[in-house]
Amino acid sequence: MASKFEELINYRREIGNFDKACTLINWDMETATPKMGTDTMVEMMGALSTKAFEMRTSEKMEQLIDAVLEPSEFEQLDQYMQKAVKEMKKNFEENKRIPVEFHTEYTMHMAKAQEVWRTAKRENNYEAFKPYLEKNISYTKQLYAYIKGEGKGNYDSMLDDYERGMDMATIDKLFDELKEELIPLVKAIVSKPQPDRSKFTRSLDVNKQKEFSRYLLEYIGFDFDRGVMAESEHPFTTNIDRNDVRLTNHYYENDFLNAAFSIIHEGGHGIYEQNVHGRFEHTPLSECSYMGLHESQSRMFENVLGRNINFWKPVMPKFYELFPEMSDVTVEELYREVNRVQNGLVRIDSDEVTYCFHIILRYELEREMFNGNVSVDDLPKHWADKMEEYLGIRPETDAEGVMQDTHWSGGMFGYFPSYLLGSIYDGMFLEKIEEELGNVDTILAEGRIKDITKWLNEKIHTYGRYREPKEVIQAVCGKELSVKPLIKYFKEKYTDIYGL
Repeated sequence: MASKFEELINYRREIGNFDKACTLINWDMETATPKMGTDTMVEMMGALSTKAFEMRTSEKMEQLIDAVLEPSEFEQLDQYMQKAVKEMKKNFEENKRIPVEFHTEYTMHMAKAQEVWRTAKRENNYEAFKPYLEKNISYTKQLYAYIKGEGKGNYDSMLDDYERGMDMATIDKLFDELKEELIPLVKAIVSKPQPDRSKFTRSLDVNKQKEFSRYLLEYIGFDFDRGVMAESEHPFTTNIDRNDVRLTNHYYENDFLNAAFSIIHEGGHGIYEQNVHGRFEHTPLSECSYMGLHESQSRMFENVLGRNINFWKPVMPKFYELFPEMSDVTVEELYREVNRVQNGLVRIDSDEVTYCFHIILRYELEREMFNGNVSVDDLPKHWADKMEEYLGIRPETDAEGVMQDTHWSGGMFGYFPSYLLGSIYDGMFLEKIEEELGNVDTILAEGRIKDITKWLNEKIHTYGRYREPKEVIQAVCGKELSVKPLIKYFKEKYTDIYGL
């Protein structure tokens, strides 16, 4: 006879099958669904997500959780499963407050809004997307009012949802410290002459780029026995479970570096998902839903490791093999190009230093939208004004401005700060890696990047969502969260590259 805990896990497994089907539908909509097939897919997603939501908030779920929380049952569980059950109780109570009809409406609207955004971005038509964005904001406020209680559908709730323990006060302080240090640093860098980049705008076969992307993923430790790579408008990572992790990339004939670094970034996400301990399967702790931690892993591989000259030294033979037309490019020239600091309009194309301002801009606009100080009508102008304030440039179109990212189209408000929090975490993780494994330059030059991957697996990935972000920082680094290591990393690296 199954224990109460086993009954609970089995019920969650049933719910998980509906969730996985929704994930597959979303994957298909991003990678393969024809335009005329969108409405059917949205309808399917609505039906499946409604069924999963009904089960997740059912009386049976409540009874199963409460039965396991009885001391006689709960005390038999180890610390991990005790935490998992507490998370289930928290999730149940929050989900139970959401009316089923609203949840279905919300899910279907967000799926439709993403499709409208894709078309509107291609056509540079903000007016077509604007009513969906406005409704996304309204729906999100209502969702959090349900979850957190009436009157609490505020931006702090959204920040906490993506990175538990984070709020506006904490993020404002961190980001203000970064602005103080980085604004003069970027001004000093961009005043320096840039090397010729003509070698890096050559047309390279997209199929070869795809082959190189696969090579890079395997090189850093992504397991293709438990993962796959496809193509989409905006690169992303999704997981069915730890044994089925899916990445996408986007390719440009005249910008192979864009695809290379996008896939390294997504590979960092994918490696995290693949290496969560199997004990957490069918529990909330398997979901890796603290996005600042998630972004720290993708940005660790993409920037701290991937933009280090020593990362490329062992990779260059494969690079030359696939792209013989690039045989005149030295590793030093490649290093300078991938660390070119240049004020640009597009977040995903920006360097690791100016990227910080792209995130600060979006965070500040989100904060003001949800605080009622910026309207959807005025959003493009505020976007352009902040872009000019931080980077000295203004977008000429909404497609390269306010509509360039997918996040708002899917209702992911509160997500953007996670990217920069991830970089802040990375500054701290880098210090600890060098303390415990030795000089990172040497490790990379010797082609031992998987030693670092293994360290991340053991220190961070295996725990899934068991430890909250501040607990991870304390457990791994033994310190409170600070921007100082990231600032030190930026200053040392770019002083050397640009001779400041």
